[in-house]
Amino acid sequence: MTNEPRTRELPERVDVLVVGAGLSGIGAAHRIIEANPDIELALVEAREVTGGTWDLFRYPGVRSDSDMFTLSFPFRPWTGRKAIADGADILDYIRETADETGVAELVHTGCRVSSASWSSEQQEWTVDLDTSDGPRQVRAGFVHLGSGYYDYEQTHDPGFEGVEDFAGQVIHPQFWPQDLDHAGKRVVVIGSGATAVTVVPAMAGTAAHVTMLQRTPSYVFDQPSVDPFVQLLRRHFGPATVQSVTRVKNLGLQTFLYQLSRRRPTAAKKIVQGNLSRFLPREIIDEHFDPPYDVWDQRLCAVPDGDLYAQIRRGAVSVVTGHVDRFVPEGVRLTDGRVVEADIVVTATGLLMKALGGIRFVVDGAQVPLARRFAYRGLMLAGVPNVTMTVGYVNASWTLRADLVSRYVAALVRHMRDRGLGVAVPVAPDGMTAGPILDLTSGYVQRVISQFPKVGDRAPWTMPQNYIKDTIAFRRADVTRDMHFVPVGAKGAPLPVGAQAPQELPLPGSSSNLDDSLGDRALESVR
Repeated sequence: MTNEPRTRELPERVDVLVVGAGLSGIGAAHRIIEANPDIELALVEAREVTGGTWDLFRYPGVRSDSDMFTLSFPFRPWTGRKAIADGADILDYIRETADETGVAELVHTGCRVSSASWSSEQQEWTVDLDTSDGPRQVRAGFVHLGSGYYDYEQTHDPGFEGVEDFAGQVIHPQFWPQDLDHAGKRVVVIGSGATAVTVVPAMAGTAAHVTMLQRTPSYVFDQPSVDPFVQLLRRHFGPATVQSVTRVKNLGLQTFLYQLSRRRPTAAKKIVQGNLSRFLPREIIDEHFDPPYDVWDQRLCAVPDGDLYAQIRRGAVSVVTGHVDRFVPEGVRLTDGRVVEADIVVTATGLLMKALGGIRFVVDGAQVPLARRFAYRGLMLAGVPNVTMTVGYVNASWTLRADLVSRYVAALVRHMRDRGLGVAVPVAPDGMTAGPILDLTSGYVQRVISQFPKVGDRAPWTMPQNYIKDTIAFRRADVTRDMHFVPVGAKGAPLPVGAQAPQELPLPGSSSNLDDSLGDRALESVR
């Protein structure tokens, strides 16, 4: 797939406009066209190249944080050797998929959506875009958001004092300078999440020393980058069978650990800490890898082939747990007075989330208050017609739920086209208890989650963090449930919204959307 800016002319109107040309957008576009071969569809991407997150991040060691047999598309099996794949290989896979499915020919890069206005009179959206040729508008009967929920232009600023006093370089992973030379230098990486546990061992090979400076430990778990089970299967079966069987195996393990962490957190912690004790001494685990929260209250960090542990054992990496007081010329001073010396400081302190890509939605002249809307099946908003969105799992690969959403959207569009329906708008019932759409205590979530739509306490307004339960639910889904339809060309009363959600919610501690069992029928459904 070419990565040059698209010069083809944007269409004036399409049946479906897909926003975002990463995993979500490309998968959704394929599924919609697959179910609706004659549909007019365009895909717009804010950046000048495709690939989304996997083109944006260029920091050392960038890789998947979940296995590729669940992160890849079900319709195009992963054939790479590594189960925990390098970022460049994932980017190639996304672009090759776009080429092979024909989606690449529908992509318009350098087109940033700023707002979208719905007209019930016209039964269509007018989408405002900023392009290299100036402002443009595209009219669309239906809009799907595959833009994720990260802000690509800004990052979270923890507000460290004294940064201007530091004699070295300060870098954020999201804006990694490709000419950075860290060989022979002292590096401090502030953070303990997925980015930090990736960057630290990757830089340790050539840096003089790398220190992972963390305020709070994270749960980390060793995973083989090359799955021996997959290599065995590949001797006897083709890619599709290998993909299917491996997904069942990996999903079973992921679901077991997540459900165990919700029901028996002490037992889940013993499993994770037991894995860690194979690599590190007890005193290091107790001081630096024993979080004050339960497993899966925050996302579990994968450590492929134990690379982080190996660098700690050989002395190339050290871990310091403490609170940053301020930057000083020689490095970072902690509140206990210790100074961690550095030539380079990497602030892996979290990403900034942005609800619905920061797009301003207006329905019949009234701006949509996203924080007050309930999310229907985690993919539509109450009172907002003909708009769907992709929100993935917090406890498993993003693509698992993204593909379920894509197929549901494709089926909804087909349902409307077959029956001459011009409008589909979810209507939230009264009396629902609201909950966060992302049930994590992680700082990057809690900082902005109040700005996001809410889930309810009953189907189809819940969003279970369980792929197996979702698979069954989506296959049986009645697209007419809690949905108000309007025929093509009909004029009438204002569109219903239904119940409003409260903007503020208590911190998540227990998930109300967990399923209670993992039956044989559920396992069979994902095969």
